[in-house]
Amino acid sequence: MRETGKTKTNTGHRARRRLSTACACALWALLCCLMMTTACAADAGEKATREFFAMDTYISLSAYGPDAEAGLDAAEEEIHRLEAVLTTESEDSEVGRLNAEGTGVLGEDGIALMRKALMVHDMTDGAFDITVYPLMRLWGFPSKMYYVPTDEEIAEKLPLVGSEQITFDEESGETAFSKTKMAIDFGGIAKGYASAKAVQKLREAGISSALVNLGGNVQALGGKPGGKPFRVAIENPEEDGAYLGILAVTDLAVITSGDYERFFEKDGRIYHHILDPATGRPAESGLHSVTVVCSDGVMADALSTAIFVMGEEKAAAFWRENSPAFQMVLLAEDGTLFVTEGLKDIFETDREITWISTDA
Repeated sequence: MRETGKTKTNTGHRARRRLSTACACALWALLCCLMMTTACAADAGEKATREFFAMDTYISLSAYGPDAEAGLDAAEEEIHRLEAVLTTESEDSEVGRLNAEGTGVLGEDGIALMRKALMVHDMTDGAFDITVYPLMRLWGFPSKMYYVPTDEEIAEKLPLVGSEQITFDEESGETAFSKTKMAIDFGGIAKGYASAKAVQKLREAGISSALVNLGGNVQALGGKPGGKPFRVAIENPEEDGAYLGILAVTDLAVITSGDYERFFEKDGRIYHHILDPATGRPAESGLHSVTVVCSDGVMADALSTAIFVMGEEKAAAFWRENSPAFQMVLLAEDGTLFVTEGLKDIFETDREITWISTDA
């Protein structure tokens, strides 16, 4: 049986996602009843698995080896710890206190995330921006109380967006916003960070082969026992149960962002959660999904969001400037599949590919 890690938070096409809240709750209850931890023997080829819900997503962990259960315990504990620190929806969290007071001191995790978030903001010319959170709240995505704001309401919030308005000391963690009512959300980078930290905990437990999946944020520790790579499927959001392709990865993160992950419908129009920091509205880039492949899970998470905002042409130019630091798979709204040439040896698909090369 082939093992794959799916790089998508939810499965199926848009129509399937329009389940009622009652149906969704019933499905989750059924999942809870079916979830279990699989015991594993000491043989290095046997596998232990763990499934749970945290960071507002379904999480699946698998590890091989005699210490697999202990490694999964440590990885799960780390994910729950980070959830408590990084959540924006509680004023008791580190990020929640910073948002409420407009100033504060970040701990080790917050410093690492802020440093990476500001770096990616600069290198993507603002396509990735953690200060977009006031707009996310305006649209109702964190609370799931969805709302289509007026032009005037968006214009009122836009001056609060811009990571250049954050004062941050990398050594002390002291952080302050230049304007009142500014707020940040590490949501576009936190799952990549959590998956990387989970892999670190697994490695510290003596695990050399594991696969971590945080709702579309897949990270491989090593490969499968015997030296074969993990096979990670990139699901096709337009066709239930279908794949865009499969990546064979070892020690790599595979992270997908798309307009199908979180969205709502109003008056026959779909509004997705990836906001363009320049407009304050759902990005209209011509892309349906973006998959980034990178050894750095945190970077991959942030870049998948930024590249979705950029669109294919800007993303291709950005990749050429930064290759081979990362690779990517882009699905355009018209069905065109763009793939960077660095994935030729590890990406399988039955679809026609438009290759992105280093030659413009």
